[in-house]
Amino acid sequence: MSVIGDFTVPASEFVLADALASVPEMTVRGDQMATHSTMGVFPFLWASGGDFEAFGRALRADPTVEDVTVVEETGDAVLYKFGWSESFTELIDDVANHHAAVVDARGRDGRWRLKLRFVEDHQVSTFRTHFAETGHSFEVLRIYHPTEARQREFDLTAEQYETLLAALEDGYFEVPRGTSVEELGDRLGVSANAASQRLRRGCQSLLENTVTIEGADRGRDAGDEGDAVPGTDAGSTEPPV
Repeated sequence: MSVIGDFTVPASEFVLADALASVPEMTVRGDQMATHSTMGVFPFLWASGGDFEAFGRALRADPTVEDVTVVEETGDAVLYKFGWSESFTELIDDVANHHAAVVDARGRDGRWRLKLRFVEDHQVSTFRTHFAETGHSFEVLRIYHPTEARQREFDLTAEQYETLLAALEDGYFEVPRGTSVEELGDRLGVSANAASQRLRRGCQSLLENTVTIEGADRGRDAGDEGDAVPGTDAGSTEPPV
């Protein structure tokens, strides 16, 4: 069973430190992640939430960027294609050589949040030890087995996933709403208050894991992190709601 490691690392020890510091309100996220290839990791990054003109200048001046071009503009986001410096490609080579595949990457205001996949549990410890010794502070937020891939990817408990799916199917998020929180509770066999809490906490987890990298710094009401790997910093687990 594979293992997912959720890490943060300072941009100064990873990539785009100067660019992210220049426009701290900008968020960047990988668009296409290759598993074990320096040619394929981070070829494209989406940027949103900041001054694109200033960020474009900062990218071109950033020492970790060899070249950058605008591929697509959507009005509120820009897709960039990158050629990276040798130092960064060597770092990605080192990550791959220690059996980590990048499955998600987000950067903002001086730090990156990375989700890395490992095949074996022991590879996580080896990875952490190696990069601590080489001066790269990959801080562990949690380690888990993605036994329920989509649910775990967004930090949803089984109950939150079930409630969000029922709400979507019954038109709760439509305008006008196709169902009420009371009706959702009846369908799921729980009180309206319990259904409401599941919706709120489930939506919070989805937003924290899709539109911001800052959720890791706040207490997570959602709780369930998946199947924690013994002997790792898996974080706290609250009863599912």
